[in-house]
Amino acid sequence: MQYTISASAFLAIIIVIRLRRRTQSRSRNDELVTVLSAVTLGVLIAATPLGRSIHQLVDAVVRALQ
Repeated sequence: MQYTISASAFLAIIIVIRLRRRTQSRSRNDELVTVLSAVTLGVLIAATPLGRSIHQLVDAVVRALQ
């Protein structure tokens, strides 16, 4: 049996693990890596149907608030 994992799911797991650490023990480089990982995850999700539906939902909320 062969298992596969998407890059988005793997990156999300890494981000959750990194964010569980205490804030006081993070260096600036550690925070930078976390931010870059989160941005990369956003880019990976944006190209999927889930990302498009999230974009449409946020767009609808913004239009309702205007």
